[in-house]
Amino acid sequence: MKKPILPLLAGAAFALTAASASAATLDDIKAKGTLQCGVSQGLPGFSNPDAQGNWSGIDVDTCKAIAAAVFGDASKAAFTPLSAKERFTALQSGEVDVLTRNTTWTMTRDTDLGLNFTGVNYYDGQGFMVRKDLGVSSALELSGASVCTNTGTTTELNLADYFRKSDMDYEVVAFEKADEVVAAYDAGRCDVYTTDASGLYAQRLKLANPDDHMILPEIISKEPLGPVVRQGDDQWFNVVKWTLFALVNAEELGVNQENVEEMKDSDNPAIKRLLGTEGSFGESIGLSSDWAVSAIKAVGNYGEMFERNVGPDTELGIDRGLNRLWTDGGIQYAPPVR
Repeated sequence: MKKPILPLLAGAAFALTAASASAATLDDIKAKGTLQCGVSQGLPGFSNPDAQGNWSGIDVDTCKAIAAAVFGDASKAAFTPLSAKERFTALQSGEVDVLTRNTTWTMTRDTDLGLNFTGVNYYDGQGFMVRKDLGVSSALELSGASVCTNTGTTTELNLADYFRKSDMDYEVVAFEKADEVVAAYDAGRCDVYTTDASGLYAQRLKLANPDDHMILPEIISKEPLGPVVRQGDDQWFNVVKWTLFALVNAEELGVNQENVEEMKDSDNPAIKRLLGTEGSFGESIGLSSDWAVSAIKAVGNYGEMFERNVGPDTELGIDRGLNRLWTDGGIQYAPPVR
């Protein structure tokens, strides 16, 4: 009968250690009174500062939604601009609490870096931009081209794979900072600019004559972009993950920034659970019962966030495509709150 005692004690000790570790990040954020998010150094539609230093974009809104879920106040979000090369080190070291910066979810990044991806806030794929006067209409016509891109990204590997598979030669012209890549391409130092298609739409706005450039039709990779946290803190992982899921579920359930308060009176059980009028789902992850209400009030639902920052009526003019809800022909999908 005494045989199970040591395993039980060891299990209890592990549970206590895990419990104490699991609350560390959320407790630290609440203690300092701000949520520090790592963002890009300036990518219109995703994370971009204006002349007064006010940040906007899908990734910025994701950070604001998390801050609102934690504090009930989106203004508690603070932003640290990071290059592709710096981003993972900044998160690993604790310089930022979460990375909400156009970052592709891959197996290596999810397993070897001590990090966890919490979901996808934008489904993307790598593409190519060229000058119209180059006279090409397909990426398969780019043999011998010089290609500008960022170092420290999945883009370089995708580029190598695509050109090798297509039996084409090419020359890489790589820079650490995105603005350096844009400047080099605009100055004619390379024939082609490659990055995620969303990034091409965004960076084209920075060119001297945007209308002189076109994005080729080929998409050569899967680039699921989303927030990232450090491994080892399940509670914080859950907070970030479920805040994003709340925005997606809100759109599916017809809850938006304008009607969220009146929807608290809904008889729909799924809406009641999401908005905290039934159950204790917020409390289960260390937040208040109205955590999702606060997040939706701050940035709207996922569809509102998309349309406001990158949709067809913005300068970027991106069709929603794969980022439509699963009920509307896309693949954007969130587990239910229950």
